[in-house]
Formats: sequence, C-alpha cells, structure tokens
Amino acid sequence: MKYVNADMIFPKELLKEIQKYTHGSMVYIPTPEGQRKKWGENSGSRKYLEQRNETIRQQYMDGSSIDELSDQFGLSNDSIKKIIYTKI
Repeated sequence: MKYVNADMIFPKELLKEIQKYTHGSMVYIPTPEGQRKKWGENSGSRKYLEQRNETIRQQYMDGSSIDELSDQFGLSNDSIKKIIYTKI
C-alpha cells in the first residue's frame, strides 16, 4: 500500500474537516466493497496457482500417480489429493 499526502488529493475544505477528527494521525481509507481485488490478482499468483492446479489435475487424469505429482510439484500427497479432488 502506498501512502499519499492528504493535501495532494483532498480539497482544502474536506481536508480541514478531516483534520478536526484525526489531529494529524494516519488514516486508512479502504476500497469500497465490490471494488476490492481478490488475493493474488495484482501479482498474478492466483492465476499461476489455478494453472498449476489444472496441470496437476490433467496429469492425474492422464495416469500420473499422486506420488509422482507430489515429487514433480514439491507438494505433499495430501495437497495433491486436495487439488485433484476439488474439481473432479
């Protein structure tokens, strides 16, 4: 999260009103509901994990064993099972 100086973005009247309540402290203004991004959307992590999990499911359907997939992707057998059985 990047901090921005309030006097750079708020009109002077609004800034004076906010200062009545905050007395110079830092204030976090959250993004409105419905506009928030899900975890990993900015960095691409979510998309990467979805693609990896789809690859794991496909390789399992093509005959790879859970042990082989565990070794290949560096995940525990339980993690591989969760990935495989969530969409089948």
